[in-house]
Parts: sequence; C-alpha cells; structure tokens
Amino acid sequence: MTEEQTGSDDHDVAPGDDTDSGELGGGLTGYIVGLALAAGLTAASFFILKSSVIWQPAIPAALIALAIAQMGVHLVFFLHVTSGPDNTNNVLALAFGVLIVGLVLLGSMWIMAHLNHQLMPMGEMMKRMR
Repeated sequence: MTEEQTGSDDHDVAPGDDTDSGELGGGLTGYIVGLALAAGLTAASFFILKSSVIWQPAIPAALIALAIAQMGVHLVFFLHVTSGPDNTNNVLALAFGVLIVGLVLLGSMWIMAHLNHQLMPMGEMMKRMR
C-alpha cells in the first residue's frame, strides 16, 4: 500500500508517536517535552498565587488560562489527540465528554440557584427556631 492509499501523512504525527525522523515531539522526546511543559505550567500557577506579579482580581482568570493550556498539553503530548483523520473518534469522544461535563455543571448550578431562591431568609429561619 502506498501512502496515498492508507491516507497517512508524515506531517500528521502527534507528539509522542513513534517516528524515525528524530523530530521534536516524537517518541520519548515528546513525553519529556510534555512533562516539562506540564510541570512548568503547574509551577507558573503556584508562582502566580504566591507573588504579586499579576493584579489580584485577575488571578482567577490567569489560573483558568494556565489550566486550559495544561489541558492542551496533556491532550496533545500524552493523549495524542490531534486534528488528523486517524483521530476523529478521539476528538468526537473528547467533544462528547466536554458536552456531558458542561451539562452536569450547568445543571448543578441551575439546581442550586433554584434551591437558593426557594430557601427561607436566614433571619426568618432564626426567628422560627426560637
């Protein structure tokens, strides 16, 4: 079989995939680079929390950005999720997982907001308990 028949492409290689070309991101090198990036992002998160480099109200946004970057590092370097044709099932499973997590989070927030709206105010509750 030729490369055209199999649909494979030398450029469609995720970091960590076995390649003989010795490119950065292939084989063990990809895992080491991913580990270094993940550790660096974790260290950056702790650094941001302990220092005054970033304006205090912006710290949650910075931590969210670092968390999203770390998810990307894990997806690409360790789970080998790429946009290639061989990874369509992985991308669809990831999208379905994100959908389910989003539904659970939004549903939980909606339920808690509804319960909070239906609860008796604390002062009224204290009066009735006496």
